[in-house]
Amino acid sequence: MSETVSKIYRTTVWGDVSLAVADTTALVNEAIRRHALSPVAASALGRTLTATAYLCSWLKEGRSSLSVSISGGGVGGKILAAGDGELRLRGYCENAQTELPPRADGKLDVGKFTGKDGTLTVIRDDGEGLPFVGTCALCSGEIAEDFAAYFTESEQRPTAIALGVKIGRDGLCLGAGGVFLQPFPGAKEENIVRAEHTIHRFSSLSFMIEKIGAEGILREFDADLSHGREISWCCHCSEESAGRAVLALGKKEAEELIRTYGKVTVHCHYCNTDYEFKKDAVNKLFDREETT
Repeated sequence: MSETVSKIYRTTVWGDVSLAVADTTALVNEAIRRHALSPVAASALGRTLTATAYLCSWLKEGRSSLSVSISGGGVGGKILAAGDGELRLRGYCENAQTELPPRADGKLDVGKFTGKDGTLTVIRDDGEGLPFVGTCALCSGEIAEDFAAYFTESEQRPTAIALGVKIGRDGLCLGAGGVFLQPFPGAKEENIVRAEHTIHRFSSLSFMIEKIGAEGILREFDADLSHGREISWCCHCSEESAGRAVLALGKKEAEELIRTYGKVTVHCHYCNTDYEFKKDAVNKLFDREETT
C-alpha cells in the first residue's frame, strides 16, 4: 500500500546508475485538497510535483531553492511547482477544475490538459546568488517525456523517467510517484541501454505505488532502502509577506480597493490562501511604513 507520508529514496544500481523512487501520494492529495483539482489536473500537477521533488533531492539543504514552470498552451493553463533542499514543495495549475474526457485507452488526457506548444523551464538557486535557468521545448505534454527531454537538453544528463498518478472515483489520489534512472558520467554503455529498457516496466507506475509502494519497487531492484527522505507540502506565504504586497500597491490604490470592496485581498496561488486586510489594518501598515 502507498505510504501516508510522501518520500523519495535515492541509491545506486548496477554500479554506475543513480536510482530514485518517489511515492508522492500524500503530496498529491494535499494539492487536491487545497486546489479542488479535477482528476486530470491532479494527474498533471501531481506528475510535475513528483519530478520537482526529484530535482530538489539534488539540492543542498539550506538556502537552495528551485521552481518549475510548464507552459504548453493546453486547456489547463500554466503548471507551476517549487521546492527547496529540505524537500518542502508547493504547486498549482491555472485552470485547476478543468475536466476532460479520457483518452481512447481510458487514461486521463494529461497531454491535452498540458499542451505541447511551449516550454518547460527550471530555475535553480543554490543559495550562492547565481541562479541557473534551463529550458526546453515540450515534446508531448505528458510530463515524464518532457522532463526527460529537459535533462538531456538543458543539463546534459540523460535520464529515464516514469511518472504516474492514479485518481479514485472519489477524486482522491490512490497512488502517485516516480522512478528516475540517471547514469553517472562515464557509465557503461550497456547500463545506459539497460536504464532505457528498464523504465518501460513502469508504464503502470501509479498502480505499483498503490499496491507495493516505493519500497516494494526498490526491492524489485534489490536496492538499498535506507536512504529515504520525507517530502512535505509547505508554502512560504504569510500574513507578513501579504502585508508587504499591500504596501507594494501604494497607499492610493490600497485606499481605492478599500472604498470599492471594503478590504484588500492578497491571494497566494501556491496554497490557495487569501489574506484579507480591512481599513484599520491597511492604515496600520502604511502608518508603520511612514514611521520607519
